[in-house]
Amino acid sequence: MDIELARTFLSVAATGNFVAAANRLHVTQSTVSARIQTLESVLGGRLFQRGRNGAELTPAGKRFLNHAKNLVRTLEQARHDVGLPQGYRDVLTLSARIALWEGFLPYWVDWMRKTEPDVSLRLEIGFEADIMQGLIEGTVDIGAMYTPVSRPGLVIEHLFDETLLLVTTSLDRGWPDEGYIHIGWGPEFDAKFSEHYPDVASPALTANIGWLGVQQVLAYGGSGYFPLRMVRQHLKSGKLMRVPDSPLFKLPAYLVYPRESHHNALSQALDGLRNMGREEQAQSQDNSVTQ
Repeated sequence: MDIELARTFLSVAATGNFVAAANRLHVTQSTVSARIQTLESVLGGRLFQRGRNGAELTPAGKRFLNHAKNLVRTLEQARHDVGLPQGYRDVLTLSARIALWEGFLPYWVDWMRKTEPDVSLRLEIGFEADIMQGLIEGTVDIGAMYTPVSRPGLVIEHLFDETLLLVTTSLDRGWPDEGYIHIGWGPEFDAKFSEHYPDVASPALTANIGWLGVQQVLAYGGSGYFPLRMVRQHLKSGKLMRVPDSPLFKLPAYLVYPRESHHNALSQALDGLRNMGREEQAQSQDNSVTQ
């Protein structure tokens, strides 16, 4: 079987949509449809049911899901075995939102290098859709993100809760602030923000990455909602200040990983992330810098 047929099937299963799958694969929607039709012809059964909510797996599609994963995983395992650096027994790929690389995941990398020195690490930055796609296809072993989507064969586990707080470069700017930059932390944050600030006009500045927002605010002044973890040192140094009487919002961070894996080091890696997640949760509950 053409491996691209299996990849296309997994892409549609991951996104739940033929159009989104086409965008991820950088092909046309008609190409995706043709590949799925070819696959259904080869297997002798319908794999997707198209409806108002997109493309849902049929019972036959659900049965084929593990087979498709195994096909792609076998190829990735072959690439892994061939490309494994000399002197290492395993390689793990971790992909995460850039905000989680700020003051959290680098500590895990250092811990892994000391605890499992013979495990090679591949580190990536990504958004939820790309990370989930990699997990489905087996090219990513661990995902760390804010808004995961439940998919068969994947485990979603709460890691810790970010504390989002509104900070500014100067209390004289007041609030609302023309220099406010709105970060896309997800639909739940957007809903809470609108609930607490119903009269605030649509911001002139928006960003999809918290790190970008912090750099903009520090360089040119302004305000924004950022995880306490990202701005803790700036608060202590006085470069940033919390906007008085502004509400704190919670933003859960999650681990996502395959229920079944051929990597012997995965369990150890996950335990390390869980322990650090508990430590980060304890630190976020210390409100001494959010007063």
